[in-house]
Amino acid sequence: MISIEKVKRPWGCFYVLHDEPTYKLKRIEVNPGKRMSYQYHKKRSESWTIVKGTASINLEGLIKNYTKGETILIPQGVKHRVQNKTNEKVVFIEVQTGTYFGEDDIVRIEDDFNRI
Repeated sequence: MISIEKVKRPWGCFYVLHDEPTYKLKRIEVNPGKRMSYQYHKKRSESWTIVKGTASINLEGLIKNYTKGETILIPQGVKHRVQNKTNEKVVFIEVQTGTYFGEDDIVRIEDDFNRI
């Protein structure tokens, strides 16, 4: 059996499911009432597919709700944030593509947890 590490964050957690030189695959969980930082990336694009709950997603200031089965494309350099305004956990699968996938490629603009 393969062991997958759970990485805790103040808004929830994530699991790295697969990590290759050309892409990274994550399972991300956002707890009720929490949101990730408003951020962008210099070296990667992301696509998110919602698998549980309703995610309120901000792309460059445009906010829209997405539900199970819907996919959001986030090009490199586009500011984005996911927020969970419900009482149910939001779970989505993130596929990162680009040239670098380290957590230090997060450029935070706003953050509820003072990580700027």
